[in-house]
Amino acid sequence: MIRRDVFQAIADPTRRAILSLIALQAMTPNTLAEHFDSSRQAVSKHIKILTECELIRQEQSGREIYYHFNPKKMKEIANWLEPFTRFWESRYDNLDNVLKQLKSKTK
Repeated sequence: MIRRDVFQAIADPTRRAILSLIALQAMTPNTLAEHFDSSRQAVSKHIKILTECELIRQEQSGREIYYHFNPKKMKEIANWLEPFTRFWESRYDNLDNVLKQLKSKTK
């Protein structure tokens, strides 16, 4: 199996939409395709990429294949983003403090 870059996978809006749908409940490819204006084949290509980078996993149930969200892989993304989030939150906190000081001086 090809290991794709997870950030490349989530860069596409259709794949992000698929992840959002699957995060709510497991779905078959046909059910997923019903949510998009593109062809079933196009949705299948997106599913393949998401599966290759392990953001979703497939499970056979009888004749149907269900795709499930993989929260562990999303946690890896969240962990990578966390230092950036802390940085920007501290910037916003500093801005809030400056704005409060300015507001108190005008009263």
